[in-house]
Parts: sequence; structure tokens; C-alpha cells
Amino acid sequence: MKIIIINGPNLNLLGTREKTVYGNESFEAYFEKLKVKFTNLELEYYQSNVEGELINMLHEVGFSYDGIVFNGGGYTHTSVAISDAIAAINTPVAEVHISNIHAREEFRHLSLITKECAGMITGFGLMGYDMALYYLSTKS
Repeated sequence: MKIIIINGPNLNLLGTREKTVYGNESFEAYFEKLKVKFTNLELEYYQSNVEGELINMLHEVGFSYDGIVFNGGGYTHTSVAISDAIAAINTPVAEVHISNIHAREEFRHLSLITKECAGMITGFGLMGYDMALYYLSTKS
């Protein structure tokens, strides 16, 4: 199975930004652990701070990959265009958020992409990516 993790804006700063919310580990270091843990999967990783680049990547992989783990960062709450891109592709998308978006500022409570995703995992730290990969890898 070929699965890509796509992270949106500011997630390139994991391990250095708001450590009380996002932890001490970079995503690149965590991704190496995921590759060791999920040896049955062909994993790829992509990150961009640019909305259009995220949409382009969703279009690029959305008809040929077996799954997408997507953390839209702040675009989760603002981007109709990303929601539309997810709706337009065939590959199942699991939405992940490191922090519990429902325990944060009110504007973060609404995800514009959830209705287009297979489901949402929120508030379990980086382990949310493990959960999403497990789900996608067992989905028939």
C-alpha cells in the first residue's frame, strides 16, 4: 500500500514551535519512526506552507495512492479550496490534528475538510498519524 502524509502550514516547525501544544520532536524524526513501525506500507511525506501547493499534491496523488493522511494546519479552518480538492479525488483521506482542535480557540473548532474525509483524529499528539495509518492500512 502506498500512503502519503501531507502536512500544511507551520508543521515544518514541529519540535521548535509551541512545544507545550505540539511537543519536542520534529516531524521528520517522527516520520522515520513511522517508516520503521509500518514496514508493510510504502510511506511518503510532503509538507508545504502554501495552499495551492497542498491542492496540487492532493490532485497529484489523489487518484493513484491507497491513502492520504492530511493535516491541513490552519487551512483546515479556512480553505474551501482544499475541501473541494479532497472532494474531487478518489483516494481516501484521514484528517489528523496533533492538538485537540475542540479544546482550543473557537475558530479552530470548525473543520471545513472533515465532511470530505473518511474521519478525523484530533488531540492525540503525533500518535494521531499512527492511528490514521493503521486505519488506512486496514481499510479494504
